[in-house]
Amino acid sequence: MNSYSPGRRPRRSRGGSRRWGDRPRYQETRAQAPKKTFWQRVVAFFGNGNAKKPATTARNGAQPSRAPRKPEAVEVTSPRLYVGNLSFDATESDLFELFNGVGHVQNAEVVSYRHNQRSKGFAFVQMQTIEEAKRAVQELHDKEFLGRRLVVSGAKSSEHQVRS
Repeated sequence: MNSYSPGRRPRRSRGGSRRWGDRPRYQETRAQAPKKTFWQRVVAFFGNGNAKKPATTARNGAQPSRAPRKPEAVEVTSPRLYVGNLSFDATESDLFELFNGVGHVQNAEVVSYRHNQRSKGFAFVQMQTIEEAKRAVQELHDKEFLGRRLVVSGAKSSEHQVRS
């Protein structure tokens, strides 16, 4: 007896009518051009192909590092000093010892992230007098400390500070 039912179609696989032999071979797909990075695809999509591509330094398409930004020079008008480009390994006691060689230090505070307590790379040091603070800027600015050149300048007044 025939099992044909008039309203039903014969079953097919979900892939359609494609047969096993019709699929592309692994070797054929491998010989294609190297895969473009995300940004190369974006530039190719929006750009006109003739535009100069940015110079890359790394193999993964990373941009070259830009020149370091010069810190804003702040005049010393209070005993509070800003210490920038600080090593992430520097502690408050390290700063206390460093600045004690110049004058009397009242307080040293390394600014850190709240969630993981890692240093943000800068600190504030409170000296006893404004004269000691000025001397500390003269002696310690651009001095190497724990492998990095310090940026020491007067701290901005509290009305200019923005919390992050």
